[in-house]
Amino acid sequence: MTTSTEAAARPAVVIDAGTSSTKFGYSGNVEPSYILPTVVGVDNQTVGKTVSARSAAPSLKDLDFLIGDEALANTKKYSIHHPVTDGQVNNWDLMEKYWQHCIFKYLRCDPEDHYFLLTEPPLNSPENREYTAEIMFETFGVAGLYIAVNSVLALAAASPIDLKQDSLTGTVVDSGEGSTHIIPVVDGYVIGSSVKTIPYAGKDVSQFILDLLKERGEPLPYEAHEVARIVKQNHCYTCSDIAKEFNKHHQQPEKYCQRLEGKTSRGKDFAIDLGYERFLAPELFFNPDIYTSNWSTPLPEVIDDAITTSPIDTRRALYKNIVLSGGTTLFKDFGRRIGRDLKNRVKERMSKQVKESQEIEVKVESHHMQRFAVWFGGSVLANTPSFFKSLHTKAEYEEYGPSICRMNALTRY
Repeated sequence: MTTSTEAAARPAVVIDAGTSSTKFGYSGNVEPSYILPTVVGVDNQTVGKTVSARSAAPSLKDLDFLIGDEALANTKKYSIHHPVTDGQVNNWDLMEKYWQHCIFKYLRCDPEDHYFLLTEPPLNSPENREYTAEIMFETFGVAGLYIAVNSVLALAAASPIDLKQDSLTGTVVDSGEGSTHIIPVVDGYVIGSSVKTIPYAGKDVSQFILDLLKERGEPLPYEAHEVARIVKQNHCYTCSDIAKEFNKHHQQPEKYCQRLEGKTSRGKDFAIDLGYERFLAPELFFNPDIYTSNWSTPLPEVIDDAITTSPIDTRRALYKNIVLSGGTTLFKDFGRRIGRDLKNRVKERMSKQVKESQEIEVKVESHHMQRFAVWFGGSVLANTPSFFKSLHTKAEYEEYGPSICRMNALTRY
């Protein structure tokens, strides 16, 4: 059995593969060593423009593909593929090649000498865990593997100093580029029946910004999506009242409107004016009907529904520890707006019930590791002695096969 001393000399590799980007590095670090776009570029001349599913995919040699920024910089020669969609792996051959480059080209480590912690979305299928185990143990020969649910890691990231089992109870609001989930977690276990999904995330925010800019006739460059992403990440904020915010912009445009100038990745100059989209973009989480007619439930209401459908004896703890995770939750005052709207909703419901009932505390946790919450939580978890008692070793895999990874023993801190 591996000791904590051995772990310090041989840190675990932590890989968090998301729809938009993958963060990877070694346990014990505060930030990932690398953050790369989750894309694979396949040489058109070698394997054609299409890559089939795992069962029938052609064999790709090392020189036939690139990943991340390198792939995006060579789109003339390489066709771009996204192995992860809405948080789920959709092509295991491409995912294997992506991991191969992460391990050998970037981390430059021997996987046989390291334990690996990989992340998975809530309600991931057992078959997907088996595919992951097959690749990690058979292709890379890793020393051990632990597959952690990203929402549990996000909770661990919010309170890494005093990790206890009760700190792994809370409601995670996880919104990245491809998906938004609300996940109640009790004592480190996901309440699967109460998990809620919202059909929009970061990519929809970017598209909404782009639509608003086009509607106003702004002179957008060819890389308009890139500009929309810059606006989303650097210039948007959450307002407290949409009507008042419109009023302020209308009465004092010189004060609240901004001029954005810059260059695209191809060196193209652009200059646009920013106005209502700065606060309207995050507003789609609170008034989704401004963006789509297919969904009308505000985010605070979805969070409330997720908690009220959880076991009754866990609800107070779930309201008390609402943790934000993912890049799309980084808008200024995003957590404050969720907390205010959720408190009002809970207070209104409680007022209609027994007056003597104790007030419910609602607390939304924003923290400085929010963007990398899942990876940082994995870094913390993989640096604890109990982690090495919970993972699956190569010897166990060889004896029992990939089915051992269908279930992971919960790591106790």
